[in-house]
Amino acid sequence: MVDSKKIITIALTIILLGGGFFYYFFNNPTNNKLFLPCPFKLLSGYNCPGCGSQRAIHQLLHGNLGDAFFLNPLLVLSVPIIIYGLGARVYNYIFDASHRVQFFYSKIFIYTYFGIAIVYWVVRNLSIYPFVK
Repeated sequence: MVDSKKIITIALTIILLGGGFFYYFFNNPTNNKLFLPCPFKLLSGYNCPGCGSQRAIHQLLHGNLGDAFFLNPLLVLSVPIIIYGLGARVYNYIFDASHRVQFFYSKIFIYTYFGIAIVYWVVRNLSIYPFVK
C-alpha cells in the first residue's frame, strides 16, 4: 500500500519543479503578462518593500546575484532565511518530526525583521544614490 504522505510529497515536488521550470524558461520580467503589477506602486508611484522581487528572483535563478541585489536587496538577503525555514518545515513533514526553529519564533527576530522592512521601504523611495533608478 502506498503511503498518502509519499504521494503528497511527490505531487508537491513535481508541481514545484514544474513551476520552477516554467518560471526559469518562460518568465521574462521585462515583457511580463503573467503577473499583475504592484498595486501599491500602481496607486502611489512609490516602491513597496517587495517591488523588484520578481525580477530579482529571475536574476537569482539565472545566476546574476549582483543584478538581483540591485533590484531588491531585502529579498536577496532574505533568501537564505526563507530556504532554511522551508527546509525545516519539509524535514518535519517528511520525517514526521516536530523540530521548531526557535529563531523564527523570537519576538526580537520578528520585530527586527519587520523594522528592517519598514526602514528599507522608506529608504528605497528617497531620491539619493544608490536608490535613484
